[in-house]
Amino acid sequence: MSTGMIDPRGPRVGASITSVLLAVVVLLGQSTAGLVLLTFMMLSFLLGTLRGAEGTWQGWVFKTFVRPRLGPPAEMEDRRPPRFAQGIGLLVTAVGVVLGAFGILSAVPIAAGVAFVAAALNAVFGLCLGCELYLLLRRSGLVRA
Repeated sequence: MSTGMIDPRGPRVGASITSVLLAVVVLLGQSTAGLVLLTFMMLSFLLGTLRGAEGTWQGWVFKTFVRPRLGPPAEMEDRRPPRFAQGIGLLVTAVGVVLGAFGILSAVPIAAGVAFVAAALNAVFGLCLGCELYLLLRRSGLVRA
C-alpha cells in the first residue's frame, strides 16, 4: 500500500490462520510432514517480510473473504511493525526448518511452538510481540523510522 497504513484487523486474521497451522505443526511433532508444513509457514513469513502482512496469502484471504463483510476499520495502523513481526516469525521458523533439515527434528515442533505463542497472542488478544519489539527498537534508536 502506498500510504504505509493498513487495516489492523488483517494481520490479526492472518495471525489466526497462522496459529492454526503452527498448532498442526506442533501436533505433527518430529515428523517429515511437520517439517514440510513448517517450511511452508517459513515461506509465508518470508513473503510477509518482503511484502508486508497485507501481501501474504493470509492477507489475501482477509482482503477477499473477511474485509468485505466488515465495516470500515476504526483506525488504520503503520504497516512497518507487522512487517517487522513477519521477519521475527521468519527467523524463528527458519531455525526450526534448518535444524530439521539437518536431522534435528525435535527443533521443528519447538520452533513451531514459539511461533505459535506469538501468533496466538496476536490472534486472541491483539498483542503483537514482534510489533512491540519493533517499537522498542525504534525508541532506542536501533531501528530507523
